[in-house]
Amino acid sequence: MTDTTQDPDKFVTVGKYIEAVDAQMAKGLLESAGIQCFLQGENANSLLGAAFRARLLVHKQDEDSARQLLGATNGEPNDQEDDGDF
Repeated sequence: MTDTTQDPDKFVTVGKYIEAVDAQMAKGLLESAGIQCFLQGENANSLLGAAFRARLLVHKQDEDSARQLLGATNGEPNDQEDDGDF
């Protein structure tokens, strides 16, 4: 049996954040709602400022719920034009 949490094809980006604190707050919000998520690139952002964005990823089946939660609390997550599967 395959562990779906380790399968990158099953994750989608629901937000991109320039500020690490914003990324951590969004991650905490989703986790408190019981949605499994992780941040990608949060440490790279600290190296070159605005050159990198931390990406918040969730399981494909949680995408709609995650977007609703993120949109209800702080408007739409940053840079939504690139929302393809990871």
